[in-house]
Amino acid sequence: MKRQLWVIVRGGGDLASGAILRLARAGINVIVTELAQPLMVRRKVSFAEAIYQGEVEVEGIHGVKADIDPDKIMRIANNEKIPVIIDPDLQIHKILPVDILVDGRMLKQVLEDQRPLAPLVIGLGPGFKAGTNCHAVVETKRGHFLGRVIWNGEAEKDSGIPEGVDGKSNERVIRAPCTGIFAANVEIGDFVEEGQCLGNVSDMPVNAPFRGVVRGLIWSGLQVYSGQKIGDVDPRGDPRYCWLVSDKSLAVGGGVLEAILSLPEFRARLG
Repeated sequence: MKRQLWVIVRGGGDLASGAILRLARAGINVIVTELAQPLMVRRKVSFAEAIYQGEVEVEGIHGVKADIDPDKIMRIANNEKIPVIIDPDLQIHKILPVDILVDGRMLKQVLEDQRPLAPLVIGLGPGFKAGTNCHAVVETKRGHFLGRVIWNGEAEKDSGIPEGVDGKSNERVIRAPCTGIFAANVEIGDFVEEGQCLGNVSDMPVNAPFRGVVRGLIWSGLQVYSGQKIGDVDPRGDPRYCWLVSDKSLAVGGGVLEAILSLPEFRARLG
């Protein structure tokens, strides 16, 4: 009998969730590891949301919060759902045999060598160099190389500039005006007007930069630091996008799937 193929994805934010979604749809078992209080903005398309809600659905695929317990993880996986566990130190790989590790935390800095942790380690975006701290890199920057698998080399450096949406770039990203506790006045999917108060950090208001739809917003009650990304207003005005994984995330997910299936030993396990 063929042993099932298991993938750990570090990070369940919106970019990594494109890979999680595509792996799950391809019949590959996925475990997601996260922080105790993940700070993802696009919560409606992030499997990390299960940490707060207990269960989340992203385009028909369910993620369920679980303990670091192999039996519980197996039961969730057998129900065709994705276990999401609080495990920033990756303790799970010590108790459950894992074939592939995908690091989708998007830390955007040079990271330690994770190749000893799994037969195949795939890094997403800046901070990864194939042959140095992972086996393969998937490009995450928009452009001609988005979603391509790099077996020799590294991802493009982080520009620090948010990608444009309908002509809006830096201004579409909502940042904390100071350090403190965030409290929201609106919900993801709401239409807002320019200047409308979206919430507060401590006593300082956070206002909408233009008319649009709130596509992303971190949870109320979380501690944030000055300048941290806490929200995203979409100028296109279509609330459907709030619940759909982006084209970028799906392209990155396609690259992860390609990297896995390009190796005959893994491809044979799925046949």
